[in-house]
Amino acid sequence: MVKRDYYEVLGVEKNASADDIKRAYRRLALKYHPDKNPGDKEAETKFKECAEAYEVLSDSDKRQRYDQFGHDGLRGAGIHDYSRMNWQDIGSIFEDLFGIDDIFGDVFGGGRRGRSSRGGASRGYDLETTVELSLLEIAKGTERTIEYTRQDLCSECSGSGAAKGSKPSKCPACGGRGQVARGGGFFQMVSTCPQCRGTGEIISNPCAKCKGSGREPKKRVISVKIPAGVHEGQAVRISGEGEAGTKGGPPGDLYCYVHVKPHPFLQRDGADIIASVPISFTQAALGGLIEVPTLNGTEELRIPPGTQNGNVFRIRGKGLPNMRSGRNGDELVAVHIEIPRKLNAKQQQLLRDFAATEDKTVLPESKGFFEKLKDYFKNNGK
Repeated sequence: MVKRDYYEVLGVEKNASADDIKRAYRRLALKYHPDKNPGDKEAETKFKECAEAYEVLSDSDKRQRYDQFGHDGLRGAGIHDYSRMNWQDIGSIFEDLFGIDDIFGDVFGGGRRGRSSRGGASRGYDLETTVELSLLEIAKGTERTIEYTRQDLCSECSGSGAAKGSKPSKCPACGGRGQVARGGGFFQMVSTCPQCRGTGEIISNPCAKCKGSGREPKKRVISVKIPAGVHEGQAVRISGEGEAGTKGGPPGDLYCYVHVKPHPFLQRDGADIIASVPISFTQAALGGLIEVPTLNGTEELRIPPGTQNGNVFRIRGKGLPNMRSGRNGDELVAVHIEIPRKLNAKQQQLLRDFAATEDKTVLPESKGFFEKLKDYFKNNGK
């Protein structure tokens, strides 16, 4: 089987930063996680493919070898064979490689906010949603109502997964530890128990409502405050609004990612706003007042005589708020001079008179069709 390019797998550019790679992997791990795609072999394959790509690209030495020599450069580099692993073992590998506060702290319910323990409580999964904002909403800050569905504790069994009047029993394969050891002597491999999948418990009489999962989908409607000055792709974290944890573990968080709607006249550059405004050549030459679009309607701007095409003028304090300082940026107005496509006779004559004062050569006055026709026959009739 031919392996895909690791950068393509994670959907990042080759010059992506470590944070970009981590962020991309986190999203894909959440998307393809087998717990969210039960029985979906394609999702499980992609989950393992992403894990392999992240192991390489998050390690500076392995990434350098891969960039220089491709997949062949990783021979002997100690890359794990993810195709032979289950997803719990992948979680264990990443905890060992990168520590509890890294990417799998969020994916597998951990980090300092409630790390997953074998057979014990685990933190719920984080969820993501997107909110679309206008530049005016970003300038002032806003509050949005978000509606979404999350996996919550089953209302019938309260999350135990067992039918009423029964309870889970200790897993006979691992003795309730959630892990099994293979091998002997000095060399032992500890992995997630395949029978209980790390929970340490077996449910022999599952709840009819949730079929033993301990969870059911529930709709949530919450109000989210978006601070002024947020940028495209930034996320507002709403603590505790993710999916429910297991065995009393804390819930995950909801990440509300910001998407900025295009403005018909304005563009953003950090905290500054850029407007491109057309002016006539007479306004450019003589100066005058022009009307420019701003976040709060239009405003008059005085341009000086002799303004050149592409000149930029600054309107202070009319930009977006800086999230750190709280101060507003500026609006930058770039002017471009529009040349009229058609001129009436008087306008043409005025410009010819002006050209004469500059001693500039211009095109001769165009003759009408019938005048040209008359001259033609007159000259050819001689």
